[in-house]
Amino acid sequence: MSDETIISTQSREGPAPSQNFIHEFIAEDIAPGGRFAGMQVHTRFPPEPNGYLHIGHCKALIIDFGSAEKFGGICNLRMDDTNPAKEDTEYVDAIQEDIHWLGFDWGDRFFYGSDYFEKTYELAVGLIKKGLAYVCELTPEQFREYRGDVTTPARSPWRDRPIEESLDLFERMKNGEFPEGRYTLRAKIDLESGNFNMRDPVLYRIRYIEHHRQGTKWCIFPMYDFAHPIQDALEGITHSLCSLEYEAHRPLYDWVIQNTDVPSKPRQIEFARLGINYTVMSKRKLRKLVEEDYVSGWDDPRMPTLCGLRRRGYTPVSIRNFCDRIGVAKATSTVEYAFLEHCLREDLNEHAQRAMAVLHPIKLTITNYPEGQGETLEVENNPNDPGAGTRTVSFSRHLYLESDDFLETPVPKYKRLFPGGPECRLKGAYLITCTGCVKDEAGNVVEVLAEYDPLSRGGDPADGRKVKGATLHWVDAATAVDAQVRLYDNLFTDSDPDAGDKNFLDCLNPNSLEVLEGCKLEASLADAQAPAHYQFLRLGYFCVDSKDSKPGALVFNRAVSLKDSFKPGK
Repeated sequence: MSDETIISTQSREGPAPSQNFIHEFIAEDIAPGGRFAGMQVHTRFPPEPNGYLHIGHCKALIIDFGSAEKFGGICNLRMDDTNPAKEDTEYVDAIQEDIHWLGFDWGDRFFYGSDYFEKTYELAVGLIKKGLAYVCELTPEQFREYRGDVTTPARSPWRDRPIEESLDLFERMKNGEFPEGRYTLRAKIDLESGNFNMRDPVLYRIRYIEHHRQGTKWCIFPMYDFAHPIQDALEGITHSLCSLEYEAHRPLYDWVIQNTDVPSKPRQIEFARLGINYTVMSKRKLRKLVEEDYVSGWDDPRMPTLCGLRRRGYTPVSIRNFCDRIGVAKATSTVEYAFLEHCLREDLNEHAQRAMAVLHPIKLTITNYPEGQGETLEVENNPNDPGAGTRTVSFSRHLYLESDDFLETPVPKYKRLFPGGPECRLKGAYLITCTGCVKDEAGNVVEVLAEYDPLSRGGDPADGRKVKGATLHWVDAATAVDAQVRLYDNLFTDSDPDAGDKNFLDCLNPNSLEVLEGCKLEASLADAQAPAHYQFLRLGYFCVDSKDSKPGALVFNRAVSLKDSFKPGK
């Protein structure tokens, strides 16, 4: 059975007890006799501030913070800003906001990788002095040429450079005496290793680029594989939890820890990344979507970014529940986007207030209801939560209903309004029977006519007769509030837009956004503000747009439909 199938089964039956191998390792490590016996579990979440967090990062975030939480430990937030090319304070602020939104906190343990530049440099000097690092003059082209293959060892003519010479050159690299690419600092490990990450990897390179925090103080920057273990060790991290692509880098991680004078020895544990169909997770590709205006920004509700999901209407509970349910595995798998929607639907079904809205309005006139008269009706706010109470809605002779709730000539099994058709129930109001319609000069229906049963207030007939027609939602025309409503679909038409040699841009869905103007909402929504969520009866779950909605110019986003398309795996 695949991971995806397991996920599918859990979605219907609730989270199944699962074995989290990371937690098993941690439990062993802190048990008596373990490598961290008697120590507090200490993890870290180290995002690179070169883009916004997306749902894939969210899995790692929840693993890092959640594991510390489970074992009564602590988790640091560290910005991995050792590569200044695309890092920016905008992303730093956004990352912090997203983590807090999900309900996690790092206390006073907020760090930058660049905080350790000085110490990292000192430790690199220490490696040179031990004969475990050297300054290399291979150009990038030569480096690739001399790397070797599975049967041929790598080589460098500079590997035996005298220690004093490497020390001098490394200091001059730091002082900015050489152009980019002229020198690198490499670890002296094993040029014959079957793991290419251990074939004297580069530890430092020259880059003349302004750092978002350090300015121009540094022109040499440590490589991630060198900086990361040092940062973990300096912060006293016990468990360095990272995605599976770093499994082959773990020997280098351990080598750095063992051969530098750092105060602790963290353990690296890898887990599979999160993949979701109908989307892309590459920051490079997401940035392309933003910068080339395929979407409106990082927070576009079609984006897999946490700020985009939040704006669309996703809740922290739904996302955390999603990540918990898919579990932690070593095997890479792709989760259905429909399962993420399912988790949101579950949460909103329990907590979202109900309301009535008409997205494609047509006028309904109740011909036997007195002109100029009106009344108020009590309707429930949430049938799943009696404590949510009730609200009042106005009712009068003129209403709005969905245009597809009327057909002049019905199709088979159509149980809504048509002349001579069955009684239909107006939600919380009265029973009505369609008597006809009004058309414009072009023959288009512009008004539906009906009669109501005055003795059916609340929606139930006084004589107890069976209502054969459908229950319809509606909005009082006299008090209706106008709004724009945005309906979202998958950003891509292809379930795997990253597969093979596909150009992901060719897979964009031209119908991923539909904007509806002139929608009619019940009056109680006039003052709705983000991040309020509602179930629009029969239509789906919607939220107030956090960016564009304003008093008198409301904008609602559909977070998810009512229909659950997610099916359990076989």
